[in-house]
Amino acid sequence: MSYIPEIPYGAYWSTPFTKWQGSLAHCHSIELAAHVAKLELEKRNILPADFDHGVLGTTVPQKSVFYGTPWLMSMLGANQATGPMIGQACATGIRSVSNAVQEISAGLATCSLVVTADRCSNGAHLYYPNPTAPGGTGDHEDWVMDNFNCDPVGRHAMINTAENVAKKHDISTTQQHDVVLMRQEQYAMALSKDHAFQKRYMTLPFDIPTANFKKTRGQLSRDEGVVQSSAEGLQKLRPVLPEGTVTFGGQTHPADGNAGMIVTTPEKAREMSSDNNVRIRLLGFGSARVELAHMPEATVPAAKQALAQAGVAIKEIDAVKSHNPFAVNDILFSKQTGVALEQMNNYGCSLIWGHPQGPTALRSLIELIEELTLRGGGKGLFQGCAAGDSAMAVVVSVEVSD
Repeated sequence: MSYIPEIPYGAYWSTPFTKWQGSLAHCHSIELAAHVAKLELEKRNILPADFDHGVLGTTVPQKSVFYGTPWLMSMLGANQATGPMIGQACATGIRSVSNAVQEISAGLATCSLVVTADRCSNGAHLYYPNPTAPGGTGDHEDWVMDNFNCDPVGRHAMINTAENVAKKHDISTTQQHDVVLMRQEQYAMALSKDHAFQKRYMTLPFDIPTANFKKTRGQLSRDEGVVQSSAEGLQKLRPVLPEGTVTFGGQTHPADGNAGMIVTTPEKAREMSSDNNVRIRLLGFGSARVELAHMPEATVPAAKQALAQAGVAIKEIDAVKSHNPFAVNDILFSKQTGVALEQMNNYGCSLIWGHPQGPTALRSLIELIEELTLRGGGKGLFQGCAAGDSAMAVVVSVEVSD
């Protein structure tokens, strides 16, 4: 099938991603996302008045986040638009796009701005009052660190899900490190010719605003926090867990950043597109949840559902992107679907450029669209796991006419 709403070519963007406690740690993530979106819309001559719907995808609490999408849209000057705030850990980006598609398909909106924003830096410390506890003592959590390290269902950390899958499917440390080196080479493709690929959707250099957004305090020329590994260096690393296989080199790093995308009707997509020779259609979505503490496995059934909804066989897919917090993810997906590791994640992936939660999948989708455009068109699949042993996937079609 093909959904009616489309993505205007070029009507999307991402900031560089920065390491946590790095160059964007001082910025309120939602205020920064609004600041960036306003600048990016102005560059494209797209007016705030064009939007009658918005989606804010975010997973790490920030001050005043209670006001969600209406606040975000007001900061952009789109006071007429409202919509939901969505959080599904690493699947937030695709879930947010799916919501925009459904809203337009239902006739409740015509033009939606999807903005995803998170800051793993300076994670909130939350206190939950409990007047029935001894002495009225409440409970508390460090939102980022405690949730990385403890699934409330199984009491396990994220890394345990990767180790469970590695053990079940006989995935070694060496295999994981080989994938890391491959992904670094693919990421280097995006940096060649003065970041030519990334500049298709990313403003570089990126001006780092002050916390009040009145001045510029510096610039970013690229993603911050990317580690350049070598075979020799990786070989020296020991697994994080005793008797495990996953090293620090075989997993991603927390990050800060944001990304945005417009979803609208075919007519408005043509008006907003930077190149009417490129048409971007959404063919199918997929969602799945698997056995407790086996998160990387969820990408396979999610992808199969998206492909089935799209009516597309995996062999018809020209490019694949994944959210791969662990190298284990890509190895498993390749084993289960037959997709060659080399076919996945050209130009970059979250394993290399980091993981700011909400924006992660949306940046991957943007890069997938640009890769397909450079190919002269084709069909692409994004799949990525998320907390709670879940995953989401989407199939897109990019048509390029002469």
